[in-house]
Amino acid sequence: MEVICLEDAAFYALIDKVVQRITQTHKQVPDKWISPEEAMRKLNITSKTTLQKFRDEGKIRFSQPEKKIILYDTNSIDEYLEKHSRETF
Repeated sequence: MEVICLEDAAFYALIDKVVQRITQTHKQVPDKWISPEEAMRKLNITSKTTLQKFRDEGKIRFSQPEKKIILYDTNSIDEYLEKHSRETF
């Protein structure tokens, strides 16, 4: 067995490089379609009725792959939030 000794600074520099390399190669791409709970969190609402109202009025896009499964488009939620944002003075 071979033992490698490193000084503290060299060890932490190596760890930083490893973490940086891992984050660069394994960047997580956010999901395009999210659950109702995630959509409500992103919109900062607590009512499922309000979420349904947004859906019914066509304010945000959704997909219904099965009868009881509804998924929401993150891009349309971002566009909705951006459309209703206010500029600072």
